[in-house]
Amino acid sequence: MQKKQVIVVGAGIAGLTAGIYAQKCGFEVTLLERHHSAGGMCTSWKRGDYLFEGGMHWLSGSNKNVATNKMWRHIGALDDAVEVDYDEPFLEYDHMGIPIRLYRDVDVTERDLLALSPVDGKEVKKFCNDIRKLKNITDTITDLRGVRVTKKNRSSLPALFAFLPIISVMSNYAKISREQYVNRFAHEGIREMFRSIPSEKQGMPMLFLTLSSLARGDGGFPKGGSLPFVERIINKYTSLGGKILYKTHVNRIVTKNDKAVGIIAGERRFDGDAVIVTVDTMAMDYLFETPPKAPWLDKMYKVTKPTMVTFVFLGINVDLTRYPKYYIFKLKKAICLSDQTYKYLSVNNYAADRSYAPEGKTVMTIQLPGDTYDFWEKIKRDNDYTEEKRRIVKEVIAAITAQMPEVAGQIEVGDVATPLSYERYCANWKGSWMTEVTPDMNFKPYPAVIKGLGHIYFAGHRMMPPGGLLSALMSGRTAVQHLCRDTETLFISEE
Repeated sequence: MQKKQVIVVGAGIAGLTAGIYAQKCGFEVTLLERHHSAGGMCTSWKRGDYLFEGGMHWLSGSNKNVATNKMWRHIGALDDAVEVDYDEPFLEYDHMGIPIRLYRDVDVTERDLLALSPVDGKEVKKFCNDIRKLKNITDTITDLRGVRVTKKNRSSLPALFAFLPIISVMSNYAKISREQYVNRFAHEGIREMFRSIPSEKQGMPMLFLTLSSLARGDGGFPKGGSLPFVERIINKYTSLGGKILYKTHVNRIVTKNDKAVGIIAGERRFDGDAVIVTVDTMAMDYLFETPPKAPWLDKMYKVTKPTMVTFVFLGINVDLTRYPKYYIFKLKKAICLSDQTYKYLSVNNYAADRSYAPEGKTVMTIQLPGDTYDFWEKIKRDNDYTEEKRRIVKEVIAAITAQMPEVAGQIEVGDVATPLSYERYCANWKGSWMTEVTPDMNFKPYPAVIKGLGHIYFAGHRMMPPGGLLSALMSGRTAVQHLCRDTETLFISEE
């Protein structure tokens, strides 16, 4: 019997995931990717001797003891041979030469903060205890109701009870602003550290979720970052017989009787029994003659706010391993970009990973978060785009040099990736990485299907707020479970 043909639009993490799960379930899959390489926003690029990390910062599901690790292994992203770094401290804030550190080990964090500021003992203990409460939350793999699977995933009763603390802890922090929380502490350095991490808009909930994930041993960094990570997934997909067509821009999904029957890409038509769309849902209307309508889409369009970052990458002819991996310091002179003012600089230091630079050299990535899309779009129209990028690099270099004197005169390469860069290469809505976390955000996934539109399934990081690599992974899997249920196909579960 001829295998059912599945077309996947987009070869980011969601698309590759959907392709692998579908191939394993017996479908014949063709991935169509507009770019010359796969991985989407999980990407890196070379500049001279240096590799600039443009996607991964840490990975949820990296620890083999958490459930979602099985999915990364299922698609070939991780295995026992992949080295994963769990740097300690996780973060270091420089307060006038005094290091203030947050560790994955919450007991060490508590010890250090208490030693630094005994007067803040009550708040430090509450901060650490709330991380401990959330630490026991266990991630789960769930199956779509009604789909036949080779191995049923079930949430245990203890796992369900472990979620109860999140309700009280997260609701408490959602009710207060970042400044309200910061002002609970007497020590100026601790206040500045908390001021430098989450944005004022996001408040504190996301910080606690991140720190609790780290505390349970997750959130490591696979050696080499995005490029080898994606390459392993591609190898798994192609080893199963999956096909990828690069530089293939999909113009339109072809439907007949309200069911997908293929796609049009340039002059070519690809027929298929089903289409999985992993294009950013906020920017997918061009794929349809009539943009699809659904209550969940209306809600997404209404509430979604983009998380954007302008990245500055530096290739430095100095070994900077004496500085921590994630390093934050207050600027002597603020950096301005559009209407954003940056009083702190967050640096990802890749000096310890030889994948990024030769011996004795260092790659650093600096993040300038904020919605600057309209600003960059305007100056590009005005032909000032390149000059503005040069200005930002110059100011960041001055700030880094003031903090790390050994860097002076040793910058060999500077590069900038704006939201427009990610929009151009990845076709993401406004070049946004994730969906902005707000205190009233609903973390419930959006449906992978639209009623009345058959044989079309939706995946991608936007489908599971706030997004990120794990959301892309899970949404790709969910789309294939819908496909299996609709076609009465056995879903091949993770081992």
